[in-house]
Amino acid sequence: VSNSTYAELFAKAHPERYFEMFIAEQQMVAAAVGLQTRGWRPFVSTFAAFLSRASDFIRMAAVSRANICLCGSHAGVSIGEDGPSQMGLEDMAALRAVHGSTVLYPCDANQTAHLVAQMADRDGIVYLRTTREATPVIYAADEQFEIGRCRILKSSDHDDVTIVAAGITVNEALAAAETLEQDQISARVIDAYSVKPIDVSALRAAAQATGGRLVTVEDHWPEGGLGDAVLEALADVPERTTVVKLAVRVMPGSATSAEQLRLAGIDADHIVEAARLLRREPVEGDDVLNFLPGMQE
Repeated sequence: VSNSTYAELFAKAHPERYFEMFIAEQQMVAAAVGLQTRGWRPFVSTFAAFLSRASDFIRMAAVSRANICLCGSHAGVSIGEDGPSQMGLEDMAALRAVHGSTVLYPCDANQTAHLVAQMADRDGIVYLRTTREATPVIYAADEQFEIGRCRILKSSDHDDVTIVAAGITVNEALAAAETLEQDQISARVIDAYSVKPIDVSALRAAAQATGGRLVTVEDHWPEGGLGDAVLEALADVPERTTVVKLAVRVMPGSATSAEQLRLAGIDADHIVEAARLLRREPVEGDDVLNFLPGMQE
């Protein structure tokens, strides 16, 4: 898949440092583990969905204290027409569960470049999740991004709700925030590009500042991804906190990227409705369940 991941560009520039493993994902990870024992820092590149074939090898790499970098592309329903067999929808859960791992999910090209540079110097299993779709450039080329932190893209002294997004959903969150302003609802937007380790202090501060009202939105199954990382960060806060977790809850089909996001309930319109729901007092559990796609009886 080097033509789809653009790894072929590296192959043309540095053929002596490129190894094509074709569909042998287990061997690909095993070779990377071997290379790092000789002092190299290997980068493994394939579709996020296909890394699942090498899950045991990744697990054993962590057991061996190996230092390797993984890049899983074509993640989530946003890849569009290719359908669910090609969509990585459980990758963040799988890689977050690996001992000592790092999970990163950038939203634009400049952020990606800075995080890739940091991956080379970080110990353990470091995973970068990338998107097929072209995304708007949000950040300047000289901006820096520290692993374990986040970026607050929109905030004020009177925010009503926090929206936490990463990757493809960051732009959806920003669009939702603009719409919410028309309803006199001020949204704090957080780009949680470092999913593991996640910025616990920033999330707790945002929860406190917005009355414990949060929306998480991710192009991933609801189990084990960004939403669960946020819930873990807020598990022991003393204040009452309500989180609406927008995630892919129904098996996707083939459609355009925009259609996939809408059908999965993770586009700007669904974020707006989730924020409006949180502004209602009180919010009941059934209200949330009936709102989420795939959760209705």
